[in-house]
Amino acid sequence: MATKQYDALALLSGGLDSILAVRTIMDQGLSVLGLHYLTPFFGKPHLIPFWKDHYGIDAVAVDIRQKYVDMMLDGPSQGYGKWLNPCIDCKITMLEHTLALLPEYGAKFIISGEVVGQRPMSQREDALNLITKRADVRSVLLRPLCAKRLPATPMEEFGLVDRDRLHGWHGRGRKPQYGLAEHYGFTEIPTPAGGCCLAEIQGASRFVQLMIHKERPTPNDFTLARAGRQYWAGSHWLTFGRTADDNEAIAACIEPADHVLKLKDFPGPLALCRPLAGDWDPESLRDAAGFVASYSGKARKHAEKTGEKVAVSIRRGDNAETLEVTPTRDTRLAWTEPQPDIVKAWKKEQSATDG
Repeated sequence: MATKQYDALALLSGGLDSILAVRTIMDQGLSVLGLHYLTPFFGKPHLIPFWKDHYGIDAVAVDIRQKYVDMMLDGPSQGYGKWLNPCIDCKITMLEHTLALLPEYGAKFIISGEVVGQRPMSQREDALNLITKRADVRSVLLRPLCAKRLPATPMEEFGLVDRDRLHGWHGRGRKPQYGLAEHYGFTEIPTPAGGCCLAEIQGASRFVQLMIHKERPTPNDFTLARAGRQYWAGSHWLTFGRTADDNEAIAACIEPADHVLKLKDFPGPLALCRPLAGDWDPESLRDAAGFVASYSGKARKHAEKTGEKVAVSIRRGDNAETLEVTPTRDTRLAWTEPQPDIVKAWKKEQSATDG
């Protein structure tokens, strides 16, 4: 089947600004396809049908996980924000990818939902200019929400888009956005685009811990690092769930080399031991099994009441064994969660190395 053609492609995060930018251009009788980018750090593809039903926007999910991870590991050219967020390089990466997709959809230009001055790192006017230049999209990028505060684009100059029907918003206030959303009759107002765990201390500390112990983590590694509880003992990396949803997320990350732990006779978390620096030795696996078992209330109470050990299944690929362990958090290995201080120390070291 031939690919459906559109006048424009839009960066669609699902936040209110990106939705309003798309609708502003659709109001001029132009067809727009939203590109919802997926990385290990953000993306909600399950909302694509919702955006169509509630906001009338066509959208597709676009997987750039490996490209995004490579950008992170090679070092973002414009550095990080407060934590591990490479906001400027993030936008450059998505715009570059969108530019390459224009011919596939017959699209003439790109839409992005930035507002001048709204975000301190990536939406200053100088940052917007830098992003445009680095992504090489000056001739095809339109920012409908703040267009009147920026030089006219070729799309406006040649009459493809009516500049008078674009906006000139600026600053961090949200009143114009909410007013336009009310005009469109939106009954559900999305929050400002967020949800990038690179900009949050918990996510950043988890990822830096991983990057310290593995030179080139994979997209799957980063996805696993987001799931459930994260514990480390040197290069031993242990992940296990808090909830059923956590357990499902961890199960989706299992690789053939992983050791997968599960209590046999009691409810408890699914756990995963991923080898990073050589395989796990038997004693370290036993240590992890006892630690994981301690997070099952019923297993712990049984052991305390009877003095008996509990059975933990350890599976690796098609092989499985059972260990009898005592549920305990007083283990030989000093299991610790990633700490916020690790991020600042790592960034300082990176800066010194780059300098």
